[in-house]
Amino acid sequence: MNAAPSGQKPSAGGGALLGPVMRPLNALVEKLIPSALVFAIGLTVIVAVLALLLTDAGPVQVVEEWGLGLAGLLEFMTQIALILFLGYILASTRPVRALLRRLAQVPRTPMQAYLFVFLIAALASLITWGLGLVVGGLMAREVAEQARRREMPVHFPMLVAAGFSGFVVWHMGYSASGPLTAATPDSFVADVLGEPLSITETVFSSWNLIAAAVTILVVAGALTLIAPRNPHDVVPLGVDARLKDTEVDDAVVTPADRVDASRIPTMLVGLMLVGYLAIHFSGGGGLTLDIVNWSFLTLIMLLVRSPFELLALTKEAAANVGDILLQFPLYAGILGIMAGTGLMQVFSEAFVAISTDQTFALWAFLSAGIVNFFVPSGGGQIAVQAPILLEAAESLGTDPAVAIMAVAYGDQWTNMIQPFWALPLLAIAGLKMRDILGYTTIVLIASGLVFGATLLIVS
Repeated sequence: MNAAPSGQKPSAGGGALLGPVMRPLNALVEKLIPSALVFAIGLTVIVAVLALLLTDAGPVQVVEEWGLGLAGLLEFMTQIALILFLGYILASTRPVRALLRRLAQVPRTPMQAYLFVFLIAALASLITWGLGLVVGGLMAREVAEQARRREMPVHFPMLVAAGFSGFVVWHMGYSASGPLTAATPDSFVADVLGEPLSITETVFSSWNLIAAAVTILVVAGALTLIAPRNPHDVVPLGVDARLKDTEVDDAVVTPADRVDASRIPTMLVGLMLVGYLAIHFSGGGGLTLDIVNWSFLTLIMLLVRSPFELLALTKEAAANVGDILLQFPLYAGILGIMAGTGLMQVFSEAFVAISTDQTFALWAFLSAGIVNFFVPSGGGQIAVQAPILLEAAESLGTDPAVAIMAVAYGDQWTNMIQPFWALPLLAIAGLKMRDILGYTTIVLIASGLVFGATLLIVS
């Protein structure tokens, strides 16, 4: 699937206020950035070499830790895959798709289109990162299709970049895996702290909510500066890349088909899930990754019209989860090397050693950003960094909630230049990471300024 017309390369920065910066940046990206799978393999080699150079581990231990690590995040991988899987299905249901199409008619100018896609994707990411990634891709295509019909010159790669940029605030919202892990009783973070850390002190703290709003405003400003303004440099949505409705084979031939075409089975499961969630929250239960998943499964069951439709949506969603399922064990292996050889501890302790009570959160944020580049998993980072950083935070008198959010900020920050989580959105859009990376690098810089300033202020 190709979003650009045949023979035409996506342009970046043509006519933009920051065009002189964007053109060489994108030229470099197009030449040097490989596929996401090769990127993961390359990172594995880099981490293995760093472990040999910076720790006491030998080649045998490095390979052993890598092999043991491959299966180290299977439970977490299942939870994360479900978030993406269910998020895709939810965003593809008829009511949600109809809502997206109505929303896509709102922008009336190219600049409005870029900012609107970013805002919708950011709000969806604050609800759950899986929904944000899917909505970002679908919204970009819907808006591009509306622009094509109106003959409005909208640069499709820029729309997709705007959709992915909304992901930069996901760890400040409802599905934040780090804070949710800290809030889960008997989790390893709760064991380190001695008790669960309520999300009212992390995700729903006033300073985090303000930071999320400011981040959205600053990134929107950055996107305004880098958006192409010359119609001749615009690459529109290709005709063959337009979004098609899911085809549902709901022919009723047998009595069993009548059941599959009925709304009763899915509605029954949806109502049972509503009952379970009501019991969970009324009994004092909090938000966890599992509860986030069951919340979206509830909406899916209530919104689909029949098991026939749900099965059709499932087939589409499964195709977009495949790349992540393949690459997640590789990143788990990287995590195994970093944790098992002590390389993670080397990185974290190096930052802690130069920290004060005022700068600790900033250095924790930067270290988490670096680690995320090698291990793009908020939960995985919390698993290995939290014990070190929380112990250091206690010794420096830093609020543990600030330490947890510093890791969360670092995780979401460098996602802008890490291709792993862009895979589902790019699959929907029919583009490659190199087509949007020049734009998202600017988003990385803009959001990093907000994150760093926030952590300095609240420390």
